[in-house]
Amino acid sequence: MPFTLEALTTFEEEIKKSRFQALATPIENEQDVKDFLDKHKDISTTHQCWAWKLGHDVRFNDDGEPSGTAGRPILATIEGNDLTNVLVLVNRWFGGVKLGTGGLVRAYGGCAGQCLQQATKIELIEKKEVQFKCYFNEWAILQYELTHQKIEFQEQYTADGVEVLAKLQLPQIQTLAQKIQDITRGREALKIEEVSDV
Repeated sequence: MPFTLEALTTFEEEIKKSRFQALATPIENEQDVKDFLDKHKDISTTHQCWAWKLGHDVRFNDDGEPSGTAGRPILATIEGNDLTNVLVLVNRWFGGVKLGTGGLVRAYGGCAGQCLQQATKIELIEKKEVQFKCYFNEWAILQYELTHQKIEFQEQYTADGVEVLAKLQLPQIQTLAQKIQDITRGREALKIEEVSDV
């Protein structure tokens, strides 16, 4: 069962005069990664190393540290905690004492690990994007159903009625599909969007 983080969590420690700061945050897509890294760009740091995991996709960056000593250990802590849809950024301010490759692996992995230990983890519930259409007179009933089940949705009014895009948890799909069939007397069906893994 994969987990993600509830909110941004930070952790700081000093190792042989170098200051390490880890920031762990939940992410939904690669744009979230880009936005977070842009927002937390800090030119005062010596290195900004990171790793993220989104479903089966992973990326990491050593940002000038010896290859394999920063990004990969950070990723290992994400995977070791059964997490996904998570980005961990570890900033380092060099304090004048070299740590060596083993020391760097322990420092980056350890700092990321401590941060993730403190973070509140929540079960990641898979959602699917769905869409359907209905007439104006049917929309009130379906809108009530969506709101009642706390389903996120966007509606768009057209000349013929309403087009709806929604994100549903897997157990909600069958119930809503049946409701749409009933209300539209079989005229409309729930379409599940196929999301390709990029």
